[in-house]
Amino acid sequence: MFQTPISIKSLIDSVNIHYYLPAIQREFVWKEEQILNLFDSILRGYPFGSFLVWKVEGENLGKFKFYEFLREYHQTDKHHNEKANLNGRQAIDAILDGQQRITSLYIALKGSLATKIPYKRWEDPTAFPKRKLFLDLHKTEEPEDDTERMYNLSFLTDEEAQEDAYIFEVGKILSMQNRDVNKYIRENSLGDDAADILSQLFQRICVDGTINYYYEQ
Repeated sequence: MFQTPISIKSLIDSVNIHYYLPAIQREFVWKEEQILNLFDSILRGYPFGSFLVWKVEGENLGKFKFYEFLREYHQTDKHHNEKANLNGRQAIDAILDGQQRITSLYIALKGSLATKIPYKRWEDPTAFPKRKLFLDLHKTEEPEDDTERMYNLSFLTDEEAQEDAYIFEVGKILSMQNRDVNKYIRENSLGDDAADILSQLFQRICVDGTINYYYEQ
């Protein structure tokens, strides 16, 4: 049956605590552009599908293998899901449909993405810099068509992001309350457009019930 929608923050806070992946799921295959498009859709208030959740309890926990969601993705060194240790657990929620979207949310909000820089050699360790998702709070432009993103989202290294209040690390919104958002706006003298974008991010990630899911027992 369909459950009461929850916020993205509520979902992400429970990943690898209550939510796991059954062994039948394939590995994470989404590209960087797909993750950016997902967050653009979220900020624009677009629906991004429902999720199918399997409640597993009791002896069924020992009958199947379950895996953790990826958090720190590395294209060569860390792209396999680790087996979950469920010793002592009485019940979990296994994601049957929605792995790619949830993994994308988890990497972008709590982890990092390390993919190869074009034209660098695969053997070069500097070819895979650790990057986090950032949102440019400067005024956005209405896209000419639906194939273009409205918001300026990018995976950047800390050096690329630099110390700029208008280049906001998206994952930091998880630890903020509404008063923290207002404080950030005030202390950094953000203009109205930037304030609106940051407030929209907080609303869509931490407040709105955007996660629709169906429980299967």
